Amino acid sequence: MEKKIKTLDLVYVAIGATLITACSWISIPMTVPFTLQTFAVFAVLLVLGGKRGTIATLVYVLMGTIGLPVFSGFSGGLGKILGNTGGYIVGFILMGLIYAAAIRFFGEKIYVEIAALLIGLVVCYAFGTAWFMYVYMKDTGTVGLMTVLSLCVFPFIIPDLVKMAVAFTISRRVKTVIK
Repeated sequence: MEKKIKTLDLVYVAIGATLITACSWISIPMTVPFTLQTFAVFAVLLVLGGKRGTIATLVYVLMGTIGLPVFSGFSGGLGKILGNTGGYIVGFILMGLIYAAAIRFFGEKIYVEIAALLIGLVVCYAFGTAWFMYVYMKDTGTVGLMTVLSLCVFPFIIPDLVKMAVAFTISRRVKTVIK
């Protein structure tokens, strides 16, 4: 039997996409901007659950893809997605899909949620790094893996883990209000 989407689900998805957008505008410019996007993606997945959280993330990416200024620096458009750092943005969707699959198969247990977010983050880093290297080499020339990792991943590991911990802590409180 097919489950219908409820109005409340649409509201939660809209709020989730809005939260990710607002957090993406809080930015410290670097090669890959340091934003609160990942915090928002973690929080949205943890609070809304795998399905609604992933849909909210997808809506966010689609809004930016069609040109709405939802990405860091109030940017948007297909060019941003197809640019050097677009893979990290698309990686948020992969993070959501991994989280949703883990929760569906293993249940909403604390260790499952943490493991799913960690695995999702690693996949996001890997996908974004591969994308960055492909686009950069196509446009500019050869670039080494360690160079890309030192620019696009290593500086963000600890901040992303801190954002994950904060999102996890906040989500526990917010979930009690939503339920």
